[in-house]
Formats: sequence, structure tokens, C-alpha cells
Amino acid sequence: MNSKTIKLTILTSIGAIALTGCVTDPVTGERKISKAAIGGVGGALGGYLLGDLIGGRNSRTEEIVGAGIGAVAGAGVGYYMDQQEKKLRERTAGTGIDVERQGDQLVLNMPGDVTFDLNSAMVKSQFRSALDSVASTLAEYPSTYIDVYGHTDSTGSDTYNQGLSERRAASVADYLGGRGIQRARMATLGYGESQLKCSPERSEADYQCNRRVEIRIAPVTQSDVNAAQ
Repeated sequence: MNSKTIKLTILTSIGAIALTGCVTDPVTGERKISKAAIGGVGGALGGYLLGDLIGGRNSRTEEIVGAGIGAVAGAGVGYYMDQQEKKLRERTAGTGIDVERQGDQLVLNMPGDVTFDLNSAMVKSQFRSALDSVASTLAEYPSTYIDVYGHTDSTGSDTYNQGLSERRAASVADYLGGRGIQRARMATLGYGESQLKCSPERSEADYQCNRRVEIRIAPVTQSDVNAAQ
């Protein structure tokens, strides 16, 4: 995609959003541009701005379709993700999980200090109720891909950190799978210390910031299904 095409795509997207007007946020009550407006252009921008799914979108969609999971069509994507975002924020409030909206995708950031013991890939017992809440919400909204990313701080060797990040991502995915989330929806990836969120690391808070697991939730759209067929 060249720079001219990117600019035209972004301008088209802004125009589509502007035409939809404003809505009231279901959580805060504030007036803002409707996220549902992004539904019509999310497919075009998603791959460029947010990156592709682990393993590739077509391959993942084939697994989704094979598992009998349906897609969300057209402008309904934005509303579908709005409702899922609202429930995730409500159900994870006070747990340490941060819910971030990125276009038509959601990212759950789970700090390592509340999710795992130091150098451990076993989910803490006191954090399992929070993951149960995440799992119950994901089960209510099955038309989504779920990518689980593991990260570490820069302490220790690259090889050790890479392995730890992979084990932590797999541990979270296994836990969700044990709570009824279909495996076809999930994929995992470990980044080790290569994607530091807080850099340079000058304090313990910076190290804790980088010891994290992220869950990215992306809608399965009818366009995805059509492209994979």
C-alpha cells in the first residue's frame, strides 16, 4: 500500500465516520463519535493500522468456519464490539485488566504482577475469577478471533524471556479453553522482551509494565468469510 493510497483510505474513513454523527457512550454517558461508524471501514484499515492476526487472517477464518462459528455483517460490527467492550469493562473493573479500544478491535492488557508470580507461567489463583469474567464475556460474543500475546521485561536472557512469554500466552489461552472458549478462535504468540511498552526501564513500575499478557479480540466479519472461501 503506497502513501497516496493510505491517505485516500484514511480520508474516506474519516468521511464515513463524520456522516454517522454522535452517540452517547454506554459506559461513561459522554457524547462522542459512534464506534459503529468504524464498522464499515474497519476491514480496510485494520490490517494496516493494527496488524494481521496470528497465523494469517485467511487461515484463521477457515478454522473459524470449520468450527461452525458465524460472522458479523457490515455496520453491525461496530455495535457488536461496542456491547462486548461495555461488558468487559463492567466485569473486569477493579481486577487490574485494562480494556483498550483500537478501531473495531479490543485489547485486554493484563499486567504480569497480578496475573503470574515472578518467573512463573501459572495463572495466579486470585486472578482466575477475573479470567472467568473475561471467558464468560467471550463466550457471549463468539464471532471474534482471540489472539493472546506474551511479553516480558528485559531482565534475563533473550532465550529465557522468549520461552517465558510463550508459556504465559499459552497458559492464558489454555485457561480460557478450559472455560469453554473454542480453540479455533484462539492463537498465541510470545514476544519475549522485543516489544517493551515502557522504555527505558528505570523503575520497578517500568519492569511491571513490560511483564504483561495481552488479549486482542477482533471481529469475524462476513468479508473475512467471503475472502477465505
